[in-house]
Amino acid sequence: MECGPVLPDSLVLEIFLRLPHDAVLRAGLSCRQWLAVSRDEFLWRELFYSYYRIPRCVPRHPAAVSWYREFKRLFDCIPCVEVQTLREHSDQVLHLAFSHRGHRFSSCSKDCTVKLWDTERPDGNISLVHSSSMRQFNWGYTQFSQFNADDSLLLVSGVYLGPHHSSSGEIAVISLENYTLLSRVRNKPYDVFGCWLNETHLISGNLHWIGNMTSCSVLWLNKAFQDIESENVNVVKRLFKIQNINASTIRTVMVAHCRRHDNPDLLLDYEAQSQARKQKGQQQQNHQPLLFDLGTSGSEEEDEEEEVEDEEACHREAKSWGHSTARHPQPTLSGLEHVLHSRKNVGNRELEIETQVAQMMGRAHTKAPDSSLIEPSEPGEGEDKTYLLFTTGSLTYSPHQIGIKRIKPDQMTTSGPVLGEERSSDEFFDSLDHVIDIHGHIIGMGLSPDHRYLYVNSRAWPAGCVISDPMSPPPIAEEIDLHVIDLKSLREERRSLRAHRAFTPNDECFFIFLDVSRDFVASGAEDKHGYIWDRHYNICLARLAHDDVVNSVAFSPADQELLLSASDDSTIKVWRSPRMVRLAQAPARPPRPRKLLPSWLSRNKNSSPAGSVNGKP
Repeated sequence: MECGPVLPDSLVLEIFLRLPHDAVLRAGLSCRQWLAVSRDEFLWRELFYSYYRIPRCVPRHPAAVSWYREFKRLFDCIPCVEVQTLREHSDQVLHLAFSHRGHRFSSCSKDCTVKLWDTERPDGNISLVHSSSMRQFNWGYTQFSQFNADDSLLLVSGVYLGPHHSSSGEIAVISLENYTLLSRVRNKPYDVFGCWLNETHLISGNLHWIGNMTSCSVLWLNKAFQDIESENVNVVKRLFKIQNINASTIRTVMVAHCRRHDNPDLLLDYEAQSQARKQKGQQQQNHQPLLFDLGTSGSEEEDEEEEVEDEEACHREAKSWGHSTARHPQPTLSGLEHVLHSRKNVGNRELEIETQVAQMMGRAHTKAPDSSLIEPSEPGEGEDKTYLLFTTGSLTYSPHQIGIKRIKPDQMTTSGPVLGEERSSDEFFDSLDHVIDIHGHIIGMGLSPDHRYLYVNSRAWPAGCVISDPMSPPPIAEEIDLHVIDLKSLREERRSLRAHRAFTPNDECFFIFLDVSRDFVASGAEDKHGYIWDRHYNICLARLAHDDVVNSVAFSPADQELLLSASDDSTIKVWRSPRMVRLAQAPARPPRPRKLLPSWLSRNKNSSPAGSVNGKP
C-alpha cells in the first residue's frame, strides 16, 4: 500500500536524469509512479546519448521502437560474454568461417588442419565434428576457408611449400557429405586466398613475372569437381589478366552480389535513412513490407596452355587423406621473393625505366574499363550485377588499393574458350573497372550480409607522404582504421572506425580477418583483443580478450548474438550476449496446470443448443 506525499513526476524525472541507468532501473521497482517515470522516452534518450557517448546529430536506429529498447539492445544483445573455449588446435588459429545456415563453422590453423564444428547441440555447447590434415599435400598450413552457397562444399586455402621454401598457394575443395577431397587448384600468390563465385565454381589466382618489378596476375574460374563428361568440358577458364607495376600484385579476392543494393539491411547514410523513413510510412499505408528489420535479437535478434594443363591436373589429384608431422618455416610476404632477388642485381635507374615502359605498355595494350560499373543505373537495373573485389596497388608492393571488376553472366561458367572472351591482338590486359585508394596498408576486408557495404582494415600512411622507392613504402600507423565503402555509390561512407591496433612493420604485415552482421562489425587485432562496433552509431561496444594476437572473428549468420574469435594462443573462443546467457541459465518453466472447471464450462457452453444460455433455454 502506497502512502505519504508523492513527488511530482517532473521532479522525479529531474532526479532520474542525474542517475546512472542501472540506478534508474532499480528505482523504478519502488512504486508504480517511479516505474512509469523510469520508462520515460526523454529520460532514456538522454541516458542513451550520454552513456554511449554518441553525438546528438546521430539519429536513432531506423528500426528502433523506443530509446529504452535501443539502450537495452546495445547493452544486452552484444556477444561479449565468453561461454566456451575450444582448444583442439595445436598451433595458431588463423581463420574462422560459418556455414550460411549457421549450423556449422570451419577453422584453419598453423597446425595444417581444417576442422569442422557443430553449433546445434541440445546443450548449447560447440563440438568438433571432423578434422583433416593437409600435410600429405606438402602444405605448410591452412589459412582460409569458405562454404559454398548451399553448404555442401568447403573451399580450403593454404600455403603450399615448394623447393627451397618458395611459397605459392593451393585451394582444396572438400565435400561436406562424406569429407572427401574433390579437387585441388593452384593459387599464387597464396594470399589471393580464393573464393566461391557460385555453388559449383571458385576463383583462384596465378602470377607471372614479366620484369624485375612488373608482373601479370591471372584470375581463373575453376569447376569445384569433375563430372563424368569432364574430359569434353572445360574445368577452368581465364577470367581476367591484369598488369601489375611497382612490385604490386592482386591479393584477397572476394565476390559481391548486387541483388539487394536497393534494399539493404541497414542504410549507413543518415540522410538516406530519413528519406527511407518517409518511404516506409507510405509503404505502411500501402501495406508493403518495411525497409528495415532488426529481427528478434535487435530489441528482444579466384607458356598459357601449360598453365591450363596444370590447372586440370590439379583437379585430378584428389587422393585419399593422410597425415604427416613434417613442419616448414613460414614464408616471407608473398610475391616478394622475385623482387628481392632482382634488387640485388639491378640498379634503381633500371627499375625506374622498367616501370615507365610497363606503364606505356599498359596504356597501349589494355582493354577499356566497363563503364556500366560507374555510370548511374536505373532503379532495379543493377539487381543481378556481380563484382569481383580484390586488393592491389600502383605505387608499392604493399596493398593499398581496392580493385573492382564486373563479372558478366557469360563469365560465370567454365564453358566456352579456356582463355576467356576473344580479344584483339593488341589487348594483352584487362583494365580495372574502378579503383579505390585507401592510402595505407590494407590488412583485412569483409562484406556486409547484403553485400552493400565493404569494410576494410588498413594501417594508414602519414599524410602527404611521397613514395619514391616501391620497395620502401611509408611507415604505417599502429592504429587500425576500419573504412566503410558503399558499393552502390563506390565512395567511402562516414568516418573510419578505430579502437584496435597492430604493431608489425610493412614487410611482416599479416591479414586480420573481420566480419559483419546485420547490426554489428567485429575485427581481430594484434593487441590481444577482438572488437565489436555498432554499424549504425559507429561506436565500439566490446573488447574480447585473448592471450595473443586475434586473427579472425565470425558472427553466426543465424544469430548475431553468437560470435567466435580465433587467436595465436591456439584457441577459439565462443561469445554470446548477456541476454542469451541469461536465457540459457534460466530454469525451465514447469507446464502450467490445466484448469479443469473453466475448461469444462467452456466446452459445455460451446455445446449448448442454439438459442440457449449456459445450457438453459
